Amino acid sequence: MVKRIIEKALSGNTLNVAEISLLFEAPLFSYDSSFIRAAARQMCEKASNGFAEVHAQVGLDIARCPRNCLFCSFAACNGVFSENLDLPVEEVVNRTRDFENDGANAIYLMATARYPFEKFIETAKEVKNSLRSDTILVANIDDFSEKQAVQLKDTGFSGVYHAVRMGEGRDTTIPPEKRLQTFRNAKEAGLLLGTCVEPIGREHSINELVEKTIITMEVEPVFSGAMRRIPIPNTEMEKYGTVSEAKMAHILAVTRLVTGYNIPGNCTHEPNVIGVAAGANLIWAETGSNPRDTEKDTEDKRGLNVRQCREIFKEAEWKVLSGPSNFFTKREATNTARIF
Repeated sequence: MVKRIIEKALSGNTLNVAEISLLFEAPLFSYDSSFIRAAARQMCEKASNGFAEVHAQVGLDIARCPRNCLFCSFAACNGVFSENLDLPVEEVVNRTRDFENDGANAIYLMATARYPFEKFIETAKEVKNSLRSDTILVANIDDFSEKQAVQLKDTGFSGVYHAVRMGEGRDTTIPPEKRLQTFRNAKEAGLLLGTCVEPIGREHSINELVEKTIITMEVEPVFSGAMRRIPIPNTEMEKYGTVSEAKMAHILAVTRLVTGYNIPGNCTHEPNVIGVAAGANLIWAETGSNPRDTEKDTEDKRGLNVRQCREIFKEAEWKVLSGPSNFFTKREATNTARIF
């Protein structure tokens, strides 16, 4: 049965809920799981013309975030950080230049929900003016309105990262519909969308994995994928532990087969060899704040640099793209996604 489902996916056909569930249920280290990971790698190489990408993110602020996502180190309810700190604009510019010089294929600016939107735009303008004209900028911020989406586009962002997270509305204070509306706002403004099934914990059911994977397919992003949750010490979510990298390789391989050839990217985070070997062609370098880290600057802690990410791809026999991201330049944003 699993072999037939894999062949259906590789033929470019859409999988149904029952078929996706069977792929997720395949026992780890079984022959079926091996076939899933091998097929995902095959599909990923074909979808991206054989190239992987390293993107890079600068976290702009440390904050007691009012959204209170239980899995996040910034959540005010988790009490990890006692003060709000913003990275000086000059430092943001310097770090984005370093990423550009190191060969990152796209640069993301990430901010918490307490970071004022207008300040984010002003910071982004300074960054944009300091970088080469063809350098790809991506925004990773709180939900935003139609008007704000247009401002992001006009400022020079090619796209956004946004997700309906695991446990959205249960482990967060954000209704899933609000996240979906932000997808719509981004697409209406002509922004390309990157998304992911995240943050995955050991307690999450097959049903929720299927639900979130289908969402990532139907919003027609430039990349999907899967990311595990990193437990923040001394918080409510710590008791659930961490999904192994081996298990995540299986999960991200399933997301690759479900999303199909029209979505060129398949991400995993944090970067690891077994994940990229199993069909992830996108990982991130990070500096500044990090929602999975309890340090104020994740550089040289949880966060890797561009060179280290390239080495991970090399170990998994991937070619790494040189130049601006193909994911965020190869097609125009559309507003035809099925959830709309």
